[in-house]
Amino acid sequence: MPGDPGHQKRALRAELRERRRTQTSSERSAAAEGITRNLIELTRSTGARSVSCYLSAPDEPETRDYLKWTVENGIRALLPISRDDGLLDWTVWDGSEEDIGLFGLPEPVGDLLPPYAINDVDLILVPAAAVDERGVRMGWGRGYFDKTLGSMENCPPVYAVVFDSEVIDEVPRERHDQPVNGAVTPTRVLRFASSSRS
Repeated sequence: MPGDPGHQKRALRAELRERRRTQTSSERSAAAEGITRNLIELTRSTGARSVSCYLSAPDEPETRDYLKWTVENGIRALLPISRDDGLLDWTVWDGSEEDIGLFGLPEPVGDLLPPYAINDVDLILVPAAAVDERGVRMGWGRGYFDKTLGSMENCPPVYAVVFDSEVIDEVPRERHDQPVNGAVTPTRVLRFASSSRS
């Protein structure tokens, strides 16, 4: 059904995946520099000393240079490790090793911390396929981050990391979708005034 948010999301994800695949290497390189600069700016402006981030997949906005900066600046970075039950374990990133986890995505190697370890961070950075200025985030359909964010009692600011063209007018929303406080793109840091985390 065209009006069904699930159907709309599937169509939108397919379009966004194709857009990411057709980026040139120079576009990717410029985007990586901008993302790194803006993630650092956001981290400094929030005063975060502990963050949750992730290792970007090849077609995602690059997070590794930012993660290198966190290690060099004494900022504790927790990175997710997917579990079969739909929850995320975490490990503290030291910049040394990564592996391929569930779904063929890059994941860190390290001592496992339980799902509630994320409760101690000051800032959460999440991957996204798209986000709108109401703070509605669309992921890639597995629900890991929606589950994690939905289970947190005192959630710190949450920012989606996307390319500029992925901040769109409206993202189809379903009941389980968790809002974000803002987005980081290669050219800007957006804060969504209307986003409410309940």
